[in-house]
Amino acid sequence: MTADTAQSLARLAAERVDHRFKGLPPDADGLTVAELAGQRRNLFTGGFATPVLALSAERLEHNLKLLETYAARHGLAFAPHGKTSMAPQLFQRQIEHGAWGITLAVPHQVRVARAFGTRRVFLANELVDAAALRWIAAELDADPDFRLVCYVDSVRGVELMDAALRDATRPVDVVVELAAGEGARTGVRTEAECAAVADAVAGTRTLRLVGVAGYEGEVPKADSERVTAWLRRLVALAADFDKAGRFSGLDEIVVSAGGSAWFDAVAEVFAEIPELSRPVLKLLRSGAYVSHDDGHYRKLTPFNRVPEEGALEPAFRLWTQVVSRPSAEQAFVNAGKRDAAYDLDLPFAQVIRRGGAERPATGVSVTALSDQHAWLATTPEADLEVGDWVGLGLSHPCTSFDKWQLIPVAEADGTVVDYVRTFF
Repeated sequence: MTADTAQSLARLAAERVDHRFKGLPPDADGLTVAELAGQRRNLFTGGFATPVLALSAERLEHNLKLLETYAARHGLAFAPHGKTSMAPQLFQRQIEHGAWGITLAVPHQVRVARAFGTRRVFLANELVDAAALRWIAAELDADPDFRLVCYVDSVRGVELMDAALRDATRPVDVVVELAAGEGARTGVRTEAECAAVADAVAGTRTLRLVGVAGYEGEVPKADSERVTAWLRRLVALAADFDKAGRFSGLDEIVVSAGGSAWFDAVAEVFAEIPELSRPVLKLLRSGAYVSHDDGHYRKLTPFNRVPEEGALEPAFRLWTQVVSRPSAEQAFVNAGKRDAAYDLDLPFAQVIRRGGAERPATGVSVTALSDQHAWLATTPEADLEVGDWVGLGLSHPCTSFDKWQLIPVAEADGTVVDYVRTFF
């Protein structure tokens, strides 16, 4: 950890707890985050107010170690997507667990990462905003150790970048983004157009072509065969560019892909990359692994296909409280759309706590969300009453983190050992 990073994280620990942070104990107002963490309060008996989102300390560490091991085993560099958590403390832990750097999507996210000392950023998006480009140029000029790589996918985009960077001292490293297919998201649709974009980059002094990249998760009707075919197109594009001499003068060639649903295919195809004129940085960018989830990624994780490689563990639980039990078939808890991810799946009722005892949420399911309530359906076997705490599992990490500014990290017995600050 650099001195700048340590100082920035120390400022987070010195932040005062107050009304801005949902779920924290009201009697903690005025304490610093470090002071509150030092009290090691219990999530269930230490004054926390529902709803409160918590991360499992053990599962978080397990997931960090698992992807570190996986990337090393397959010869991959790892730049986990930071937009999942936007939590500099987690960025630092990911780097301590072997990450090459952090992937981000928009300039604001880069500013957050830089404010906490991140030295390597892969911007998995096109960037044509002049103000943001000038800021990045200033960061590059001021810090010789800072490296940023970003997508390009059009000649017009190259022209706009070049115009904004005319006064820059260091060129910005770019990779040509290969689209995942017709009708997919961003990216160049054909290899001929990729060459035209690469030629445009070569015609500037402000940009430097360092490789190729893309996102296999956007492959239309994605399955193993289609994803693998697209990844092989990406690898072939890198080889063609290298054969044409487009990477001369580089120390390494960047080839990057990898979301959270197909990183096993990325590992398999990247292992096939032929010997090129320069060493290849095989850069994986999966991000949702850090917390995993109880829905979308539980179903889609590549570890379902390769269980011998390990398994991620869902680290989030949203603790809510039953505030109304109007009938034998219905109950309401005090967390809704403002608290829980719902863009992919509704939350999942998992456990009930009453009087310090915890049991499975048998016969309880979430059927809808209002802004501040979850609607629960209850069957005859459901033992649920007003005042009970209900632990909900969540689906989609990216839209779970973004609803909470300060998230307790709790050990299995409920002892809160840390707090994760997010910046969305």
